[in-house]
Parts: sequence; C-alpha cells; structure tokens
Amino acid sequence: MTNTEKNQLQRTACKIRMGIIEATHGAKAGHPGGSLSAADMFTYLYFKEMNVDPSNPKWEDRDRFVLSKGHTAPGLYAALANRGFFPVEDLPTLRHIDSYLQGHPNMNTVPGVDMSTGSLGQGISVAAGMALGLKHQGKTARVYTLLGDGEIQEGQVWEACMLAVHYKLDNFVVIVDNNGLQIDGAVDKVMSPYPIVDKLTAFGFHAEHIDGHNFDQIEAAMEKAKTVKGKPAAIVMKTVKGKNVSFMENNAGWHGKAPNDVEYEQAMNELKTILARLEG
Repeated sequence: MTNTEKNQLQRTACKIRMGIIEATHGAKAGHPGGSLSAADMFTYLYFKEMNVDPSNPKWEDRDRFVLSKGHTAPGLYAALANRGFFPVEDLPTLRHIDSYLQGHPNMNTVPGVDMSTGSLGQGISVAAGMALGLKHQGKTARVYTLLGDGEIQEGQVWEACMLAVHYKLDNFVVIVDNNGLQIDGAVDKVMSPYPIVDKLTAFGFHAEHIDGHNFDQIEAAMEKAKTVKGKPAAIVMKTVKGKNVSFMENNAGWHGKAPNDVEYEQAMNELKTILARLEG
C-alpha cells in the first residue's frame, strides 16, 4: 500500500468516525464506542477490499458483509453513506421514528445492508450460510462478517465456526473486534473469550492477530485470507473502544450512550483536527 493510499484510507476513516458521532448525537442514542473501534475495518472493507456497487446494492455477484455485532450500525451506516449508498446528510436521522436508519441494520430499508442483524451470535451464522450458498452457486464472491469480542461469548458463534470449517468455506472471513470492553465492562472479567486466535485455530480456521488501526496490517491479513484454501480465515483485530475521541477511548460507559451537545462539539473538534492534519 502506498503512503497516498494509506492517507486516503485514514482520511476516510476519520470521516466515518465523524459520521458515527453525527448519527448518535442526532439519535440521542446508539452505540458509538464499538462503532469507532471498528471504523478502520469498515473503511478498508468498503473502500479497498470488497467488490460492491453503490448504484446496484443488490448486484448478485457482489461481495457480502454481515455486521454480526449489529448494535454498531452507526459505523456501518457511516461507511455506506461515505461510499455512496445513501446521503451522508441522512446519518443524523438515526433511530428517528420515520427514518430508514434504525438502531440495528435492516436489509429491507437500508441500501447496502446485506442482512438484518442485532441478536448477538446470529450474524455469523447467516454469513456462513451465505458463503456456503455462494459456493454451491459456483460464484467467486466473498463473505465478511464482523463480531464483537463480547459477542463471541455466545455459543451459536462457535456452532457457525464448526459449520464454516466443515464445509471448507475459504470464501469466508470472520473478523473479531477485540476492543476488550463490552456493555458490562472488561470482556476478560465478564466471561473471558481468550485466547481467541488459539480457539479459532483449534476449530480449523486460519487465524491471526493484527492491529485493527493499522491499514498495512489489515491489508496483509486480507491478502493472506485470499490465499487460504480449504478453510475459512479469521482476523482478530486489537482495537481501542471509542478510538480517536479522547473521552470515549477505553471507556465501557460509551458502549451504548450518545454524546450530548457539549460532548458532540468536543468529539467533532477532535476529529476535525485529525482530519486537517491528514489533509495537510
């Protein structure tokens, strides 16, 4: 990846983070913490990795993405909007009664959403089914799913992992956002999922750790996943919950809370400062 490409992705990620703040502030509700931690991965998927067409969201040969941790819809919406699936100006309508942007992704109302999600553990199961279906159809499209590290405490996640390995779904990439925090606190205190990579490897995945805020490492892991044959790939990315908003970083309280007007101004000013530096 060239420095120019990396800079462009970093700028886009910053705009997506701004969209997350705009959306949750507009809703006076939502989940900014885990949306911000995954913003770099959303950026890489929609602006570098996946073969999608905003002018034809239901294109049959597109790559698919399933947001298994569906509560981080503000991050997905901000990525889709910046990619051109719908207007960025609609983000502040999040969760409003008459808005198509509800609190969890709805494939029936939001262009670019491949699966309605929200019940934790279920998204990866649907994504595995999509990957299996594409295999049966002889299509080369790939399927990506993003889970939270708290979410993988759900038993259904591991049933889906067994299926993915059993059917040799090498068109399937499981991504775990390991920001270390869930709604009740630190994941290792609530119900430790560690060691995550070792468990996925034991199930039969090609699995590796990366820094989820490092685009070079994200790219290397994604490119490696394409070379893996006969088994699914898993990327466990270490991230910071609330990334790039100082008062939200590593704070479980921002799992599911919206910024008030003062907090909104501070968050946006911090992100605008980062964006100005990247554009300078």
